[in-house]
Amino acid sequence: HTCSDQGSLIRDFTKWDNQPASVAAAYEALLRAAQIANTAPCGPVYINLDQTLQETKIGALPPLPDVARFAAPPSAAPAPELVKKAAALISSAKRPVILAGRVARSMQSWKERIALAEKLQAYVLTDMRSGSAFPTDHDLHPTAPAPMRPTPATVKMLREADVILALDWVDLGGLLKQVYQGDPVSARIINASCDQYSHRAWSMDHQVLPPVDMQLMCEPEPAVSALLDAVKARAERAPRPEETPAQRPDTPELCIYDVAQAFNSATAGLEVCVGRVPIGWNSRYRPFRHPLDFLGSDGGGGLGAGPATTIGAALALKGTGRVVASLLGDGDFLMGATSLWTAARYQIPCLMVICNNRGYYNDEVHQANVARTRNRPVQNKWIGQKLIEPDVDLAMMARSQGAAGIGPVSEATDLGPAIEQGLQAVRRGRVCVIDVRVAPGYE
Repeated sequence: HTCSDQGSLIRDFTKWDNQPASVAAAYEALLRAAQIANTAPCGPVYINLDQTLQETKIGALPPLPDVARFAAPPSAAPAPELVKKAAALISSAKRPVILAGRVARSMQSWKERIALAEKLQAYVLTDMRSGSAFPTDHDLHPTAPAPMRPTPATVKMLREADVILALDWVDLGGLLKQVYQGDPVSARIINASCDQYSHRAWSMDHQVLPPVDMQLMCEPEPAVSALLDAVKARAERAPRPEETPAQRPDTPELCIYDVAQAFNSATAGLEVCVGRVPIGWNSRYRPFRHPLDFLGSDGGGGLGAGPATTIGAALALKGTGRVVASLLGDGDFLMGATSLWTAARYQIPCLMVICNNRGYYNDEVHQANVARTRNRPVQNKWIGQKLIEPDVDLAMMARSQGAAGIGPVSEATDLGPAIEQGLQAVRRGRVCVIDVRVAPGYE
C-alpha cells in the first residue's frame, strides 16, 4: 500500500492502466478503460482508485457523461483487395486447412465458420487453449483438438496442406515449428489476426514469429464473413487424416480416461460448459458442439486459475440452464481453492471434478529430464512435488468453505454415482467439489 506506482506491477500484462486523482478523472478513466478493453485485440485494463480519492469529500458531482458516445469501435474489416487475393488463393487450394483459434462465442460466427469450411471442403483444427471454435465431431474436423503438442495425424494433415487459413491461432509460429521440424514451411499462410497490436517484450507473449504470405489485420469474424462471400465452392475433399482413437492407459488405478467416461455419461443430454480440463487430458475424450461447450485454458502451464475461471463462468451463465463444470488437476485446484468461499457466499453453482494425482506431475517430468541431463538420480524426481503422507483432503477443504465435498473416490464403481451426486448439488444451487484419485501421467 506504500507503492508509488501500483500499475507498474502488471503493466507488462495489461493494455492500459491509470490512477485518477479526481472524480472527473475517474469518470474518464472508466470510460477509456472500457473502450480500450473492448477494442480488438481485447485485453485487461487496470484502474487504481486510491484511498485519497475514495475518502475525500467531493461536494457536487460533475455531470455524468453519455456512455454511448464513448463505446469501443466496431471490428475493423479486412481490406477488400486482400480478401479477394486470399479468397482466390484458398479457393484454388488442393488441401486447404483452417486453424480455428481465438474466435467469438456467438452462434452467428460459429455457423459462419462451419459454412466456410464446408464451402471450401477444408479440414479444421481447433486448439485446447482457445475453447470451442468448431464442432469437434464434424466430418471436417478429423484430428484431435490440438493439445500442447499436435498429434501425429495433425502433423501429417498440416504438412500436406497447401494453404492454411489461421484464425487468430495462439502461437502460430510455434505450431508450424512443431509440424515442420526445421524444414521450410511449404504451405501458403493466410493469417487473420490483429494479435501484433498487443505484444509486449517482457513476457515474450509474441512467441515464435510465423511466416505469413497474406496478413488480414483484423479479428477472425469479419475475415470469415468476407471470405465466405468471396471464395468459390470446392467439390473435392483431400483424403481424410486418420486419428488414433482414445484408449485407456494400462493402469490398475483410476485414470483421467475413467473420469472422462463417467463425466460424459453423467452429463449426457445436459447443456454443459466445461470451464477447464487438466494438463493430462486427452483431447479426444469429449466432443464440443457449441461455442459455450468449452472455455479453453489460460495458456502456458500456470496453476491456480482453474477454480476462479470456473466460478466466473458459472456467474456469467447463472440462470441460463447451462451447467458449468470443470475437470481440474489437484495442483491447479490447490493454488486457487480459496475462491470456493466466494462461490459459496454468493451462491454461484458449479461443479469441480479434481483429477487428483497427488502431486505436481508436470514438474516431476521436468525433474526427471534435468536429472538425466545432469547424471543425477532420477528416483529423486518426486521430492518437493508429491503431495503424499499425508494426502490432502480436498473434499474437506471444500466443505470448510461452505461448498459440497465428495470423496476421495478411488474405485470405478463409485465414480459415476459421485458425479451424479455432484450434479444434483449443482442443480440445488450449490458449489460442489469431487476428489477423484487418479494415476499420474499424460493420456
